[in-house]
Amino acid sequence: MKFLVLQHGAWEGPGQFLLDSARRLKIELAVCKVWQEPIPDPLKGFDALLILGGGANVDQEEQYPFLREEKAMIRRAVAADLPCLGICLGHQLLAEALGARIGRNFRTSIGFIPGHLTHAGREHPVFADDCKQPIPLYKWHGYTVLEPLPRNLTLLLTSDHCQVEAISVIDRPHLLGLQSDNHAADPRDVALWLEQDREWLSAIRDQQIKPAEILAAAREQAKKIGRDFQRLLSNYLLLIK
Repeated sequence: MKFLVLQHGAWEGPGQFLLDSARRLKIELAVCKVWQEPIPDPLKGFDALLILGGGANVDQEEQYPFLREEKAMIRRAVAADLPCLGICLGHQLLAEALGARIGRNFRTSIGFIPGHLTHAGREHPVFADDCKQPIPLYKWHGYTVLEPLPRNLTLLLTSDHCQVEAISVIDRPHLLGLQSDNHAADPRDVALWLEQDREWLSAIRDQQIKPAEILAAAREQAKKIGRDFQRLLSNYLLLIK
């Protein structure tokens, strides 16, 4: 299987858990750095589109001109029913293409928190083996998909930090958005994010960010989140095959 991966920033790449899982599952990741190169046509030679997170917000097309081309491409992929997996910013871009509204979350969501599957989430194929709750989530965002959701979307996962942690399309489970960044919850990635995003973290006013505690939580939960992410990606692979 070959996935087209859209990357939005130099240091916010696929993440160690995604790279490890893709290697084990024999998924080829073709990474496009959208801020410096044209986006390939995902309908030509790719089995799925994977949209990563990044520092941009969905409404910042003037500051990040690549968003215009990317949004148009995502709409074409959705119209063609290409499997799409969105993560963080990618989740929001996919949701917008599906008719949802995006705006500021009621709080900045940073670090490790528990997430809870809804009834629809427990029935979704990618979470089929997640019988034990809560599910640990690695969070790094200030914007969110806003409720109420369009009628074609279903809420799969929620948390105290963010109402809409995961969504899918009714009867099209291969269109999937995940607000959490579990693909990059390896302690090496977390340490890099803490370093590279220092300016943004220091500007947050609704809470005190404690990097040492976040890194300690990453080390404590790394094995479980790594296993969980590989299982989710494996389930997604079975779904789209």
